[in-house]
Amino acid sequence: MGGKRRWMWAQVRAIGMGLWLLNVIQSGAAFGLDAPQGGTRSEAQEQKAATPEGGAEFRRGTRDYRLRAARLQEGEQIVLDGLLNEPVWRRADVADNFVQTEPREGEPATEPTEARVAYDRETLYIGIIAYDSEIRRLIISELRKDFNLSNGDVVQVVLDTFFDRRNGYEFATNPGGAKWDAQMTNEGREVNSDWDGIWHVRVQINERAWTVEMAIPFRTLKFREGDVHVWGINFMRRIRRKNEETYWAPIPRMFNSIHYVSRAGVLEGIEGIRRGTDFRIKPYVVGSWADFATGVASPHRVFKGDGGVDAKWGVTSGVTLDLTYNTDFSQVEADEQQINLTRFSLFFPEKRDFFLEGSGIFRFGPGEQGGGMMGGGGGGMGGRLGAVRNDLILFFSRRIGLSDAGEPIPLRAGVRLTGRAGPYELGFLNIQQEALGVTPSTNFLVTRVRRNVLANSDLGFMFMNVARPHGFNRVYGADANFRFFQNLNLHGYMAKAAAPGLREGTGAWRVGMSWRNNFWETRHSFTSIGEQFKNDLGFAPRVGIRKTSDFLGLHWRPRAISRTVRELFPHWQIDYIMTPSGRLDTRLVDYHLPVTFQNGTFLEVGVNSTYERLVEPFRIHPAAVVPVGRYSFNEYFFLLNSDRSKPVSVSLRLGTGPFYDGYRQSYSSGVNGRVKYRFATSFNYARNNIRLSTGRFHTDLLTLRAAYSFSTSIFLNALIQYNSVARTWSSNIRFNIIHRPLSDLFIVYNERREAGTGRLLDRALVVKFTYLFNF
Repeated sequence: MGGKRRWMWAQVRAIGMGLWLLNVIQSGAAFGLDAPQGGTRSEAQEQKAATPEGGAEFRRGTRDYRLRAARLQEGEQIVLDGLLNEPVWRRADVADNFVQTEPREGEPATEPTEARVAYDRETLYIGIIAYDSEIRRLIISELRKDFNLSNGDVVQVVLDTFFDRRNGYEFATNPGGAKWDAQMTNEGREVNSDWDGIWHVRVQINERAWTVEMAIPFRTLKFREGDVHVWGINFMRRIRRKNEETYWAPIPRMFNSIHYVSRAGVLEGIEGIRRGTDFRIKPYVVGSWADFATGVASPHRVFKGDGGVDAKWGVTSGVTLDLTYNTDFSQVEADEQQINLTRFSLFFPEKRDFFLEGSGIFRFGPGEQGGGMMGGGGGGMGGRLGAVRNDLILFFSRRIGLSDAGEPIPLRAGVRLTGRAGPYELGFLNIQQEALGVTPSTNFLVTRVRRNVLANSDLGFMFMNVARPHGFNRVYGADANFRFFQNLNLHGYMAKAAAPGLREGTGAWRVGMSWRNNFWETRHSFTSIGEQFKNDLGFAPRVGIRKTSDFLGLHWRPRAISRTVRELFPHWQIDYIMTPSGRLDTRLVDYHLPVTFQNGTFLEVGVNSTYERLVEPFRIHPAAVVPVGRYSFNEYFFLLNSDRSKPVSVSLRLGTGPFYDGYRQSYSSGVNGRVKYRFATSFNYARNNIRLSTGRFHTDLLTLRAAYSFSTSIFLNALIQYNSVARTWSSNIRFNIIHRPLSDLFIVYNERREAGTGRLLDRALVVKFTYLFNF
C-alpha cells in the first residue's frame, strides 16, 4: 500500500507542476473566456485582449493612475453634508473611468463614478459621486457599523499611507451612510474590520447619483513624518443589482480585492500636514445584575459595579502604545453555538475589540489560517462539515481571559505596542490574568517582529511565554512568506515549544505554495506537529501529525451560459494526516462543483470521502460511542445560497451517506429577511440524524438573529440559540448607542434556560458606559 500511495502522490504532483509550468508559459492568456458577447470591440479593447492580464490597465506600474489632492485655502472649509458643493471640490483632480473586475474584466464600468481628494492641515476629505441611471434601484442592505459589504451598493477607498505597496487603511459606506473601516496588512493576508478609527461620513441621494463626503482626521492614520507625502490610493464601487465591481486603478479578476495596494494608484500633493497629539483615554463604568440557579426555588442574585480604563498613545507617527486596566468585555456578542461530531476541539473566532485591533502583526504563517473549520457538524453551511483545516494558529488570543468553556476570567491589566519602524513591523503584548477557581494567576507575553523584504515578501520571528506560579510554557517561531510574479506564493514556518518535562516531539513546521490566475488555482503544503508541541497560547486541534494537503481547481467561465452563470469552479482537495511514524490516520478527499450565478446565487454539489483510523473509542454523543476500527465512508451533498441582496433569501444544505459504521443524514436550512435597510432577521436550523452500531441519536441546532438600526449610531441586536446536545436555550440581546465617536452606551441581557423544563440556569443584565477623551 505504501508504494502504491507514493506512486499516486508522485503522479498528482507531476500533474500539478505540469499545469503550473503550462500556465507560466501561457502567461495567463487563458482561453479568451472574457470576450464580450456580440458587438465589436473598440481599438482599446482589442489592445487589452492582446495583452496578458487585460493590457495597459493591469500593469503593475502606476503612471496612468495619479491623483493630486487639493488643499483648502485660508479660511476655506468643507461642510460635511454629502453635497460636494464647496469650491475646493472643483479644483481637485478627478479619479474617473472606473474599470470592471466583475463581471467583465477590463471593460468600462456601466455607471460612471468620480472620486476627489482634498485636505487641510488636520483632515483628509474624500468626495465621491456615484452616478446611477436607475437611482431608485439602489440596494441598501443595512445601517449597522461594519456592515456586510457584499449585499448592497458600496463605495470603498484604500489608503496606503506608508506607500509600501503592502498595507493600508480601508473606509467604506453605502447609500444609507453606514460606516465600515479596517486595517489591512500584506495585501489582504490579514484584514481587521474590527479596527475602529475616528472618521465621519455623510451621504446624499439625488435623481442622478448618490454622493459621499468622508472626513478622516490625520491623527486616525499612521504615516511617515515629513513635509511632502506620497500615498497609495484606490477606489472601488459595487453596483449590487448588477453584481458589478469596478476600480479606479484596475484589479485583475484573480485578485478581485481592493486589498492589492501594489496595484493601487498614487495620491500626490499632500504637504504640511500633522497628526497632532494622538493621545486618547477611554474610561468605562459597568453595572450588572445576575441570577444563578442554586437548585432551590429562588436563584442566587448578585449585584456588581466596576470600572476601568483604556488608553492609547501615538508614540511616533508609526508606533502606537495601548494600555488597559481592569479590562471588561461584557458588551461582546455571545459565541454562535456549534455541535461537535468530531474527535477534535472546535474553533470559535475572537470577538473582543482589544485583541482584534492590531491583530495583523501577530499573525504567524500563511494567511489562510484565520478560521478554516467548516461548521463542526453543527449549523455550518460549508461543503464539508467538521473538516479541520486549521492545523496550527501559533497565537490565538482566546486563550487569554477565557476558560476552555468560554467563560470570562478577569484581566487585571495589559499593555500592547504595535506599529512599524522603517522596514520592520513590531508587536508586543503583555497581559496579567487574575486567578479564578482552579485557574491560577497567569502572565501572557507575546513578542513579534516582521521584516519586509523584496517587493512583497516578509520574514518574521515570534516569542511567547505563559508564566504561572508553578510552571511556564514558551514557544519560539520563525516564518517566511514570499510572493513572486503576483501569482506564486511560497511560505514556511518553524516553531518549538519549551515547558517543564518536555523532551522529544516539541517542534512544528510547515512548507507550502499556492498558484492562482484567472483559470487555474492550486495549493500544496506539508505540515508536521510534534506529539509534545505544547502551546498554551495557540490553537492546534491535533498534535503528533504529519499532514500533506493538495488542492487543484479550475475557474471556468463558459460564454455559452454567461447570461446566467458567472463561474464554474470544479475543484479537488485531498488531505493525508499521518502519525509521526508515517501511518495513515485520516484521509479527506473532496470532489466539489460550485456554480456562481450572475445575480450572486451560489450552488454546490459534491462528494466528501473520508477514511478514519481510530485507536481508541470516542464518544460522539451522550447516546453513542464510535468503536475502535478503520472506517471509510462517503457523504453526498447539495448546497444552495440564494441572492443575499434580495429582501428575502434562503440557504439549504442536504447531505447523506454512510458514517463510521452506520449512516448519517444532515439537513441545514436558513431564511434571511430584510425590511428596507433598518430591520434584518435570519433563522437557521441544522439537524443530524445518525444511526451507529452503538445507538441512534439526532442533534438540533437553531439560531435566530434579529437586528434593528434606528440610525447609523443606535442599534438593537438579538441572538437566540437552541442546542439539543447541551439541552439549553440561550438569549443575547444588545442595545448600543454610539453617543460620540468611539464612545458607547451598552445595555446587554443574557439568559440561559434548560430545554424541556424551562428552568432558569442563569441570566444577567449589564449596563456599560464608555467615553473617549481625545487629546
